[in-house]
Amino acid sequence: MRTSSSARTPRRSRRPAPITRTIQRKRSASGLRWTGWDEPDPPHPWEDPVLTLATQEPGEPEIFASLQGEGPSAGVPVAFLRLSRCNLACQWCDTAYTWHFEGDERPHRSGETFERKANQITLGEEEVARRIAALGQNRLVITGGEPLLQANALAKLLELLPDMTVEIETNGTVAAPPRLDVRVDQYNVSPKLAHSGNPAEVALLPERLDAYATDPRAWFKFVIAAPEDVAEVLALQARYRFRPGHVFLMPEGTDSATLRARQEWLAPLCLEHGFRMSDRLHIHLYGDTRGT
Repeated sequence: MRTSSSARTPRRSRRPAPITRTIQRKRSASGLRWTGWDEPDPPHPWEDPVLTLATQEPGEPEIFASLQGEGPSAGVPVAFLRLSRCNLACQWCDTAYTWHFEGDERPHRSGETFERKANQITLGEEEVARRIAALGQNRLVITGGEPLLQANALAKLLELLPDMTVEIETNGTVAAPPRLDVRVDQYNVSPKLAHSGNPAEVALLPERLDAYATDPRAWFKFVIAAPEDVAEVLALQARYRFRPGHVFLMPEGTDSATLRARQEWLAPLCLEHGFRMSDRLHIHLYGDTRGT
């Protein structure tokens, strides 16, 4: 790992407590009561940023090596870093332990909420970089939750991993600041359709989608639960003109049987409309488990 050659500011004797968020409750235009994080983290007031990670088990951060399971890099060996916290609430989310904590009233189909203390861990960026480097991979996938809520700390982390090829998986509602954006090689953008349960005015932000649509590093992946969901993708494609060949349709599902059943009707729709189809390789290999 490489550190700056400039002089470092002496470390403060006591680090402030991590920045916390208040929960917003409001009525969206659709009438749904929405509860979510208010905004991405501002720059931290101390020298070394910290990251809030998901856990594989209590006390063990979800940093692991695997094959990328989805999108344009499917099958490629990578290091994964899974962060905690999300500003959306997909009712079918398969990583709800990153955001659906006790007291969160947003709906999830499992009905389960998670204890924050057991499912989050906070680490300094140097420790996270050390663990990633120890995996011996040259490609890093940063996922979540919504990773760009912690963009400032991620920027510092990636400065410690200068030789990594970097993918960020995002829901497309948050912009990366320039300091982070220059280190990103690929954005895997997954805008959330109506069946996710997120109000469109929260999940589909025109200024963000316009920016990603013109970025050659951006690939779009839409989760499809029923054939009629494709009509919504076609409407978004017509409005934002995503790059040809950069749009994937992926069946929603957390087991092989469901994925295969949905692929049977999704494949002809991809052929008809010129979209690529993404599988979920990790589900077939490992099942719906953490750290895979």
